[in-house]
Amino acid sequence: MKYSDNILEVGALLPDYMGFIFWEKSARYFNGEIPELLKTTKKAGVFVNQSQEEILEKVAKYDLQAVQLHGHESAEFCGELKIKVGKKTEIIKAFSADNDFDFEVLKPYEPVCDYFLFDTKGKLPGGNGTTFDWTILKKYNSQKPFFLSGGIGMNELKAIEEISKSNLPIYAVDVNSKFEIEPGLKNKNLLTNFKRKFEIANF
Repeated sequence: MKYSDNILEVGALLPDYMGFIFWEKSARYFNGEIPELLKTTKKAGVFVNQSQEEILEKVAKYDLQAVQLHGHESAEFCGELKIKVGKKTEIIKAFSADNDFDFEVLKPYEPVCDYFLFDTKGKLPGGNGTTFDWTILKKYNSQKPFFLSGGIGMNELKAIEEISKSNLPIYAVDVNSKFEIEPGLKNKNLLTNFKRKFEIANF
């Protein structure tokens, strides 16, 4: 999210999380003020290979309830950060997935992260607008709940329905670029339609 009026529009749809990207190279880089949101929506800050000091500064300034790490942060880095932010702020570690992804790399992160997030491997750390082959998640060997991300739009509802029937601990579905008018500006009507169909499907 990027624009105040749009943040309030989308906030009225009661999303569980709302993301704000604090990586300056992103077209969705956020450097404004977050308007008052309902407490049911958690504010998530997205960071890419940034220092703990910078992350903690943003957590305090914007009262973030979640930190999404989208770079090459080590398990040690995540553990130290988790201690500093405490229980009130979740640590979500993102991983870029492709057909060669080794799920063994997740093990050191299990004790120090609240959730994982799987996104499509591409030129950018995230926001590439394409899905990855979700069948690789059959190899997932952890009980840690995870976010499903990467180019999810209206056309992926059927695929989400199918994968939701598995025993995978899918915690949330992360939508972004397929619902944008421009980077950071979301189409409220599209999101409303997606949310309605998502809830009807009762995943």
